[in-house]
Amino acid sequence: MILGLHHVTATVDDAQADLDFAAGALGLRLVKKTVNFDNHHVYHFYYGDEHGTPGTLWTTFPYKGKHVRPGVHGKGQITTTSFAVPPGSIDDWRARLNGRGLQITEPPARFGQRSLVVTDPSGLQMEVIEAAHDGRPWTGAGVGEPMAIRGLHSVTLTVSSAEPTIAFMERLLGFAVIDRDGARTRVGVAGGGSGRMMEIVAAPGAPDARNGLGTVHHVAMAVADRAAQEQMRARLAAAGANVTPILDRQYFTSIYFREPGGILFEIATLPPGFAIDEAVADLGTALKLPSWEESNRTVIEAGLARIVMPRPS
Repeated sequence: MILGLHHVTATVDDAQADLDFAAGALGLRLVKKTVNFDNHHVYHFYYGDEHGTPGTLWTTFPYKGKHVRPGVHGKGQITTTSFAVPPGSIDDWRARLNGRGLQITEPPARFGQRSLVVTDPSGLQMEVIEAAHDGRPWTGAGVGEPMAIRGLHSVTLTVSSAEPTIAFMERLLGFAVIDRDGARTRVGVAGGGSGRMMEIVAAPGAPDARNGLGTVHHVAMAVADRAAQEQMRARLAAAGANVTPILDRQYFTSIYFREPGGILFEIATLPPGFAIDEAVADLGTALKLPSWEESNRTVIEAGLARIVMPRPS
C-alpha cells in the first residue's frame, strides 16, 4: 500500500538562507508558505515541482532565533537526502553549485550512479544523483530542463544495526532489498526505482544523533488515501508499533511512528494536495494558515522573519 516517498522534513537555521538554497541553488519551487502547526512563529516551507507532487517534496522549519541548538549527525537519523537529476548532468551541477560557493564532494559512484553531495547553509547533507525518473521538472527557478531536479530519489538512514530496520520495513511497510554495497543496503517499495527507495547504512560506531538545526526530522511515505492510511495504521498498531492517531496536516493527513533504529517515519496521504487554498499558478506566494490560526494572523505575521524570493538564475 506504500506508493513511495512523499516528503522529507528538516529543521534548518535561517529562513532566507534556506530559500536561497532550496529555491535558488537547487531550483525547487516554493509550493507552500505556511507555519509549523506546533509553533506558529516558525515558517513551514514546502518545496517541490510545479504542483507540489508527493515524491518531490522537501520541507523545512527555519528555527533561527528560537533557541534551538545545532543538531548532531549520527545513528538513528536520516543523514542524506537525495534528489534525482538527469543522467549526464553532474558536471553542470558541479559548475552551478561551485559558482554559488557551496561546499561539495563527489563520492565514489554507488549502485552504478554518479552523484554530488552538497552541504546546505544549515549543515544538512543533500545529494543530487543521476537517475532515470519519470517526473516533470520545475524550471521556473532558472534551472534548465536538461539538469533540473525531477524529485526525491532516496534518503540514507544511518542506524546502529541494519537488519532490524530492514526486517521492519519488509514485514510492515512492503519494502524489499534491491541491492547491497558493503554496509549500505538499498531497499525499495512498489518495484523500487527513483522516489521509491531508501538506503540503510549500518554505522554502530557513529555518534548518537540529536535533533536540532541542520538535521532531518523525518521522512514520509505516501499512500493513496485515508482508507489505505487507516489500514497501515491498524497493521502497525497490531505489530506493537507506537503509532499516532491520524493527524490533519491541511494538505494531507499523517501518522507517525519510529522504526527500530529510532528514525521517525510518517505515512501521508496523496490528497487533498496544495491547490486547495490557492491556484497552482500562485502556489507559495502568500502565507497560508490553517483555519484555526486565522484569528492570529496579525500576530503570526509580525513574528515571522522577513523573506524575499531568490531571482531565477
